[in-house]
Amino acid sequence: MARIAGIDIPKNKRGVIALTYIFGIGNSRAKEVLAATKIDESIKVQDWNDDQIAAIREQIGTFTIEGELRSEVQISIKRLMDIGCQRGIRHRLGLPLRGQRTKNNSRTRKGKRKTVANKKK
Repeated sequence: MARIAGIDIPKNKRGVIALTYIFGIGNSRAKEVLAATKIDESIKVQDWNDDQIAAIREQIGTFTIEGELRSEVQISIKRLMDIGCQRGIRHRLGLPLRGQRTKNNSRTRKGKRKTVANKKK
């Protein structure tokens, strides 16, 4: 298994797919990294040699990834909550942020249903 940016990337997958296991690297950035290091996208990680891995590590080092990126995202969310903007309030209440309806859907954000009993007459 190749270890890049503190993450063990799977050796039996193609390079483009394996690099997406690193937080902060998606499909397009993985392709960009492999193009910059002149490595074919279809080659599996187990077929990379040490020079290629070193080149990929160096190229990935220029991006904000993993722990640093996670903390950056958390700081951004905290900033929104502190200034009390619409998105910050939605974060605080655990509701969807981007204009989705909440009457029927949004179970991912709201969590399991909390049944409220009817008022007796």
